[in-house]
Amino acid sequence: MIAILVVVLILCGLVFFTGGTVGILRLPDLYCRLHAASNLDTGGSLLLLAGLALFNLHHFSLEALLTSCKILLILVFVFLSGPIATHGIVDAGVRAGLAPWVKGEKRE
Repeated sequence: MIAILVVVLILCGLVFFTGGTVGILRLPDLYCRLHAASNLDTGGSLLLLAGLALFNLHHFSLEALLTSCKILLILVFVFLSGPIATHGIVDAGVRAGLAPWVKGEKRE
């Protein structure tokens, strides 16, 4: 049963990474691309690392439990730092005067 949950989590994480990658390549400006990258980073990492932590508990032992706890701590760090970093980059773009894309303008 846990193996099915691990496979579902990892596949959903890969879907997030694929969608975010397509968004980075296809979206018109920095702000849209950063939105896709932020979702890719936070959502994809959340699902993949949760699947990895569960997979690590397949053979339950103290070492496996400690390793899964470390993976979950990495997950918390990524979950907290990713959106903050994205906000900082967007704020720098706004302060630099980078205008957002407007519908009807030609993409560069």
